[in-house]
Amino acid sequence: MEVLIQNIINALQWGSFYALIALGYTLVYGVLLLINFAHGDIFMVGAYIAFFAVVFMLGNLGLDPGITLALAVPVTMILTSGVGVTLERVAYRPLRRKGAHRLYVVITALMCGLILENGNLALLGASRKKFPELLETTIYRFGDISVTNLKIIVIVAAVLVFLFLQFVVTRTKIGMAMRGISYDKFAIPLMGIPVDTVIVFTFILGSGFAGLAGLLFAMSYPVLEPYMGALIGWKAFIAAVVGGIGDIRGAFVGGFLLGFIEIGVVAIFPSTMRDLFAFTILLLILWAKPTGLFGLARNQKI
Repeated sequence: MEVLIQNIINALQWGSFYALIALGYTLVYGVLLLINFAHGDIFMVGAYIAFFAVVFMLGNLGLDPGITLALAVPVTMILTSGVGVTLERVAYRPLRRKGAHRLYVVITALMCGLILENGNLALLGASRKKFPELLETTIYRFGDISVTNLKIIVIVAAVLVFLFLQFVVTRTKIGMAMRGISYDKFAIPLMGIPVDTVIVFTFILGSGFAGLAGLLFAMSYPVLEPYMGALIGWKAFIAAVVGGIGDIRGAFVGGFLLGFIEIGVVAIFPSTMRDLFAFTILLLILWAKPTGLFGLARNQKI
């Protein structure tokens, strides 16, 4: 029983990372029907922004690690949001205004991700960077079960972000506008709603929380490298699709589902079989329910 509970705690931590990134995918898709394949690399950029912000505050300003962590969270989220908004303004908006087919926008998103990866590689080199320790590790033991304070922070952060986004999307006027654009992007401007403002707000939310995920991931696994966002980004996208792309609940549940599957596989089989079993199970879920767990089929007029 202790081993089972320990694996559940580990799965909650991994699922939290997937859920935080998947929420960004599903936000953008819910508004633009666009799969922002650069989102995983925005997560990577967020981790590097957090690294340089923390190094500057610790080394140049001489701040206390606790104060540094408190300041690093908003700084990382704001700067990472700026990266996401820049991508929207430079890469996606011109195509949208020209009425480009969705396929070309998806290809552009893939290229943006490659630019972020290789730009990082060109500017900072291939050497890995070690993230400074900001939080003294506290281990809580319950018999043979152990959980660290950082794991608790990661899990709580994912839950709070989900509740916040659920509130914004379902209970606020701008959330109503976000949902309206996904249903009819042509009628919304006729109602006086500034579409570009809503889209920018969506990218701010999605990219900001990807930056938060990058900071928490760097604190948990303090080794940074330019391609760290590629695989975890793809996994988070798959989790969002399994949960039901475009649905906040689906992204959240899909992220945790993938985390539980991966940890469960590693607990029983060799770790080299983790991705094989995880993706096979997710494929079977999509085979049984192609729209995902919470997704709904869309009817489009031709």
